[in-house]
Amino acid sequence: MSLVENLFHSSLGKKVAAKVGLPESPTLRRGRVGPLGEILLAELPGGGVVAATLAAIGVTPGVPLRDTPDSRTPDEKGRPQPPRYERRPGALVIDATGVRTIAALEDLRQVLRPIMKRLERSGRVIVVATDARDVNGLEAKAVAQGIDGINRTVAKELREGATANLIVVRADAQPGDLASTLSFLLQGRSAFVDGQTWRVAPCKPGDTVDADYDPARPFAGRIVVVTGAARGIGAAIAATFARDGAGIVVVDIPAAGDALAAVANDLRGSALQLDITAPDAGERIAAHVAQVHGPHARIWAIVHNAGITRDRLLANLDEAQWGAVLHVNLGAEIAMNEVLLTDRPGGGGLGERSRIVGIASTSGVAGNKGQTNYAASKAGVMGLVWAESAALADRPTTINAVAPGFIETDMTAAIPFVQREVFRRTNSLSQGGLPVDVAETIAYLCDPASGGVDGQVVRVCGQNLVGA
Repeated sequence: MSLVENLFHSSLGKKVAAKVGLPESPTLRRGRVGPLGEILLAELPGGGVVAATLAAIGVTPGVPLRDTPDSRTPDEKGRPQPPRYERRPGALVIDATGVRTIAALEDLRQVLRPIMKRLERSGRVIVVATDARDVNGLEAKAVAQGIDGINRTVAKELREGATANLIVVRADAQPGDLASTLSFLLQGRSAFVDGQTWRVAPCKPGDTVDADYDPARPFAGRIVVVTGAARGIGAAIAATFARDGAGIVVVDIPAAGDALAAVANDLRGSALQLDITAPDAGERIAAHVAQVHGPHARIWAIVHNAGITRDRLLANLDEAQWGAVLHVNLGAEIAMNEVLLTDRPGGGGLGERSRIVGIASTSGVAGNKGQTNYAASKAGVMGLVWAESAALADRPTTINAVAPGFIETDMTAAIPFVQREVFRRTNSLSQGGLPVDVAETIAYLCDPASGGVDGQVVRVCGQNLVGA
């Protein structure tokens, strides 16, 4: 830690940081641990799917307090205060799937106000609403977007590492379609996912959970390929899948061969040294899987983590720097998917039921000065997810992406301290994320129980102000 960093983290430095609007970072609770306090369920009129989903994942919720005129107690100055929880709840789940009118949004306010300053550290607010495409009438569709605004603002007002997220479900979604998403959000695995909205639909025909499915080891007996896995986020992704039972194939360029071999050995997986921009990259991955795991083996999931940056202002960006980033970050993924999705007589491709995950970025959401090429490639990953999801509509394969914000890696450690601290603090959680945050979100998207999550881009950014 540098002299500047030591000063910043001293008592004096913390006071100075607070004065300039940089609050002390809360400690986030990560991993498979759930809320420490009670999980509450507010089932608003017209709801129902959330209670059944919580029961399916073994949660017996309590009933939240409501802020109504009869429930308020005046403070010493005579001002009406919302009812106060005796013990801090761990999570509030709100079933707003029946909300269709502006007046009905009052129900949301009533259950949210009492908990805003009483939620435990790293607590959760989760709102479940109906997809605007499945409701009728202008007011109902407008209200659906209003719920999104409530969620994003609540996330910015929560304290001590607590998060808020909105899950939009199709009207015909069943508890089993929603279970993996609710479970993920209630656990520490979602610690750096905040203020986000994504959709859950019914699983496709054939994308059913096996009878021997174990949520603690969801990838047991399944093969997962991770590119760019020699270090950093890629290595964390591979380690998370291995922890959850997967047979791992790690891929990276030959120059990273020693580090790649170390990752593979640690995880008892196999390593493939490969430039993913090679014309035969997809064929070589499939051949490696068939050689290591047998000719009938199929890939359960491929995570396209490999990527590069060549940052320059557009005025200084030449053709080679432009093309290299687009080719590695986007073109290679398109080419490999095309090969691996094709039925191969020699084995090693993606199974009929499988998962594909790409890596987008908040730079692809909002752009970033000096990253025209990178932003184009990462926005392109998002476009690929949406387009390929539609193309695979008749196949029980899902394709999604994560969009990380500022994640603490060896690469970001090289950024000058003051600039790095600004990047860390420009989100609702006042800190950078960790590689494991990205890894846990990808594992959730690849879970056999997550078949209802398709064509989605989930930001892992702590509600970064960039693109918020």
